[in-house]
Amino acid sequence: QVQLVESGGGLVQAGGSLRLSCSASARTFSSYAMGWFLQAPGNERGVVAAISWSGGNTWYTDSVKGRFTISRDNAKNTVYLQMNSLKPKDTAVYYCAADIMFCSGPGCKYDYWGQGTQVTVSS
Repeated sequence: QVQLVESGGGLVQAGGSLRLSCSASARTFSSYAMGWFLQAPGNERGVVAAISWSGGNTWYTDSVKGRFTISRDNAKNTVYLQMNSLKPKDTAVYYCAADIMFCSGPGCKYDYWGQGTQVTVSS
């Protein structure tokens, strides 16, 4: 069982930056691949980025490449999403998720989810 808690969301102007954090309860956090997802009002939840258990493999959806960076600190049981050059269309609830298998791209299944943190980007 893995419990995930996101933090770091908030209100930011377009062009600004935020860093989201996701803290995990599992003692075996380093065994899990992690992902960040977003869900905007009226839309389905979609994957933003993913990272393997070691951090050696990462994947990003096209719309955030060059702007967002996923990273992890296994010693702190935490995964991060650094978001730069934010745009109003990035406004959404952001969720982190964990799974034993690293999976890149949409359609991947994750077993454990956090409650989400709101990111609002004003124009």
